[in-house]
Amino acid sequence: MKSKFIKGFVSVALLGAVSSFAGPGMADGGAKFLGNITTRGQVQSDFGTYWNQITAENECKWASIEGTRGRYNWSGCDACYNWAKKNGGKFKFHALVWGSQYPNWLNGLSTDETKKAITAWFDAVAAHYPDLEMIDVVNEAIKSGGSYHSGYGRNNNIIPALGGDNGNYEFVATAFKMARERWPKAILIYNDYNTFRWQINEGIDLVNKLVKQGAPVDAYGQQAHDLTDMNANDFKSALNKIQNSVKNAKGEPMPLFITEYDIGTDNDNQQKQRYSEQIPAFWESPQVAGITLWGYIYGATWTTNGNSGLIKNGSDRPAMTWLKQYFKEHLKDGKDNTGLFAPYVPPEPVPRKPFKGSALAIPGKIEVEDFDITGVGETDGVSNVSYSDGDPENHGDSDYRKSDASDVDIYKKATGNIVGYNTTGDWLEYSVDIAEAGDYTATASVATDGSGSFKLSIDGKSIGEFDVSGSSFDEFSDVKKKVTLPAGKHILRLDVTKQYFDIDYINFTKGDSDEPPIAIQTQVRYEYPEVSDYYVFDVNGVRIGRMSAYSMDEAVTTLKNTSAIKVQGMYMLRSVKTGEVKSVRIAR
Repeated sequence: MKSKFIKGFVSVALLGAVSSFAGPGMADGGAKFLGNITTRGQVQSDFGTYWNQITAENECKWASIEGTRGRYNWSGCDACYNWAKKNGGKFKFHALVWGSQYPNWLNGLSTDETKKAITAWFDAVAAHYPDLEMIDVVNEAIKSGGSYHSGYGRNNNIIPALGGDNGNYEFVATAFKMARERWPKAILIYNDYNTFRWQINEGIDLVNKLVKQGAPVDAYGQQAHDLTDMNANDFKSALNKIQNSVKNAKGEPMPLFITEYDIGTDNDNQQKQRYSEQIPAFWESPQVAGITLWGYIYGATWTTNGNSGLIKNGSDRPAMTWLKQYFKEHLKDGKDNTGLFAPYVPPEPVPRKPFKGSALAIPGKIEVEDFDITGVGETDGVSNVSYSDGDPENHGDSDYRKSDASDVDIYKKATGNIVGYNTTGDWLEYSVDIAEAGDYTATASVATDGSGSFKLSIDGKSIGEFDVSGSSFDEFSDVKKKVTLPAGKHILRLDVTKQYFDIDYINFTKGDSDEPPIAIQTQVRYEYPEVSDYYVFDVNGVRIGRMSAYSMDEAVTTLKNTSAIKVQGMYMLRSVKTGEVKSVRIAR
């Protein structure tokens, strides 16, 4: 299979050794990245254990950042961007233009106002992130059966604002040209779904039309949500077809990214089988520049019941066990001859240091502003990065820690200094020395005008979640919880799970607390149409595949127009989520 497409990359390969990625994760030192996404809006504390690339599931989308016109909330997107910067990982911005999850205020705007809004959005992202390395410029614009993927043209003027569509996706080409003007060195990606099976030809056609117009498309992103029911032979044939059919401006095979890979099933054996058939093909293909999985915690992914997750109730599913073993044994089998990334030169590790010179003692009071002095990389398998602040601007009024943590918001309040302006996704870590194992009471001094929440963990394992409520940022009160701690030296971590609140200290005293456990809700909900999965059955009731669509009507249209169905007759679609069934007659 490789011999059919490797010629286009020989000139690149001869320029030097294949680049490698380093830093965190299973793919540390490999030829390309193995990434993942946020979980319920958060960067999990164990993220770097497995992955070395991050994409925000929702936090970088236009609606998440500019919910009110002209007002921008970068905190969630910043958390991902900063994680990559501080941990030696890769960050991809997802996405600039999409027919879904754009701000509600865009609906009904005139073409001219829509163009102004899109231009201002591009400019704001460029001002905030001038050095983006990878960008999903346009998401889900394939047109089939008279309608587009996602919501282009449905109560919005995105298409005419970007130059219209005369059958060549001119509006998509315009978006890529706008992106290149603002990010001359970024990797610009077109991203879509159903492109392996149901709309493989439509996706190839779209990208090739963009290239013919001179659109600066650097890579084709395959969401790869449609592979759960695809057998090995059909999968290999589809991958080979895509790799040989999509060309760049030089007529060479275009680089690919696997951008949202998941296998959504409760059948452990099926999930493991698909991973073992498909991941090696991606990893070992020199035309695939990187792989991003779309979630890894069971119950917290977009598929039915979150069943694409690889870790369930804290334990690895068989596919995850296989994935770890594969990268342990086959890391060096990875190939990337795309030339999209410069060779990675790993930084020299700089160890973290306890701020007070030695680990903070427990029992005892931990001043929250005394988090460790951050370092670089890892030492003995432990990350040297000691904090993450999603907002680079310092809103505090204290000079405390200005020399080594200038972006952390420290205020002169309460008993001296406190950490304030705590944004969802921020975290702080402390080297601690626990005198003896057992139950303790953790008492945090906090203030807020409204509500907030945070989580404490030891060496990545949660020990307690705390709700914060109040009516003033100047009135501090105590929240308490029983926690169980191990003896010895460890890393204590504070994760902000709901903004905003101020926190002064956490006092650990030996003994129990009568405070009941407090549950928190971190699920982020969006009022937008969501992509769902649909099973496809033949007239005999045999399941022949699975596709993604925003509605049953879209699934019907896709099925009627797909080249994957060769035999005319009656077929059935069934919604995986709701069980709704619809018969579809296909004529050929």
